[in-house]
Amino acid sequence: MTPARPVPPFPVTVVGIGADGWQGLPESSRTELREAEVLVGGPRQLDLLPPECAGERVTWPSPLRPAVPRLLAAHAARRIAVLASGDPMFYGIGRALAEEAEALRVLPHPSSVSYAAARLGWPLEDVEVVTLVGRPAARLAAALHDGRRLLVLSAGAATPGEVAALLRDRGFGPSRVRVLEQLGGARERTTAETTADEWPQDHAPADPLNIVAVECHRAPDAPRLGAVPGLPDEAYEHDGQLTKKHIRAATLGALAPAPGELLWDIGGGSGSIGIEWMRTHPSCRAVTVERDPVRADRITRNAERLGVPGLRVVTGAAPAALAELPAPHAVFVGGGLTAPGLLDACWAALPLGGRLVANTVTLESEALLAGARRRYGGELVRLAVAHAVPVGGFTGWRQAMPVTQWSAEKTANPSPGADR
Repeated sequence: MTPARPVPPFPVTVVGIGADGWQGLPESSRTELREAEVLVGGPRQLDLLPPECAGERVTWPSPLRPAVPRLLAAHAARRIAVLASGDPMFYGIGRALAEEAEALRVLPHPSSVSYAAARLGWPLEDVEVVTLVGRPAARLAAALHDGRRLLVLSAGAATPGEVAALLRDRGFGPSRVRVLEQLGGARERTTAETTADEWPQDHAPADPLNIVAVECHRAPDAPRLGAVPGLPDEAYEHDGQLTKKHIRAATLGALAPAPGELLWDIGGGSGSIGIEWMRTHPSCRAVTVERDPVRADRITRNAERLGVPGLRVVTGAAPAALAELPAPHAVFVGGGLTAPGLLDACWAALPLGGRLVANTVTLESEALLAGARRRYGGELVRLAVAHAVPVGGFTGWRQAMPVTQWSAEKTANPSPGADR
């Protein structure tokens, strides 16, 4: 039996501090900082404290996250106060400390988002917040919808220019942009409103402590990308290996993504299933397995273009390429069904409640899906789509190849399917 870790004598206290520094703190936060034996924070935050905060000052090392448990252990018997910008539990150090500290006390300060919404008169419940701190700017693309308001947490002085460039590139050049700097401090400033199209190439860098406000407006000639699966096929760069729009929407419906879940997308092709899985919620994750390196590179480009640069692309053949992957909540097999043992390996990797969906257009793979249904149960359906096309001076239907789809959920008491 593993012995319990000793409980430290004092909780770790996290104090939110704004650009207004010491004078902006309530007395309860000041008291904690005066009494702390160890003061941890970034150089800018520590410089805001007066000499009466006499504790040992420790600057966060880089990278920060791996250092958290080591730093807490090194000062376990002392009063530790950690400084954080604004609200420590909103994209702040509070999350990492909550995962590592035995006891935690958080004294928040208004976040930059709260200040920005107050200055702009934007109800926070109608605003989407996107952080680019330590994250690629491309992830902003998934939040771009006509008429939406965004608050973008900046990584530094160059972020506003990067945001304007991305808006132009993604067809949102008419969007209105403002930069709010040093919110809550003596040097607070809001730039004049402009559009991303009008943003000058030689625009001076912003103050490093800034947030970008965006009112999204799509250019008339830009493609409309909705919030649900089934994006236009033209949104993807592809070589023909693409799950088409209507089949893609039905496939994502069967996969049923939920926040925080991980998908294996096997035989990625153009990456459309993994990409649209991740677009359903910012916390959804996906790994795409594609054996063709040219297609794997294309998937990466599509993911960045469509706002999910965190899509992981593994170049290799399944099932061998699956061995080191984290366990999935759902699996989609869009290619390589005839690889020996692939379906069984995918089923074995799923936890209870996990879903497996596989599509095919060939008779050989259809027979494999029928066998999987006999073993594991689930539903076997045929999806057929026809498009209206000119027939002389009239209009007729052109039938696309029908897709056979098997979908099943892993349960404790499976009910194997039977041939009908």
